[in-house]
Amino acid sequence: MSEKQKIIEKMIQMQKQFIARERKSGVTQEDYFVPQTGDILDGYRETFDELATQVVDLAHEEKGSHR
Repeated sequence: MSEKQKIIEKMIQMQKQFIARERKSGVTQEDYFVPQTGDILDGYRETFDELATQVVDLAHEEKGSHR
C-alpha cells in the first residue's frame, strides 16, 4: 500500500469516528472548534488538515507538478 493510500485510510477512519460521534451525541460548533482536552475532537481539525496537505503534496509529487 502506498504512503498516500495509508494516509487516505487514516483520514477515512477519522471521518468514521467523527460521524459516529455526531450520530451518538451531536457535534456543536464549540465541540468542533474548541474541543475539551482528551475529547475525540481534540486535535481533529489540525490532524485532518495535516493529512490532507500530505495527500495533496504526494499527489503533486506523483504527477510531477507543484502547487
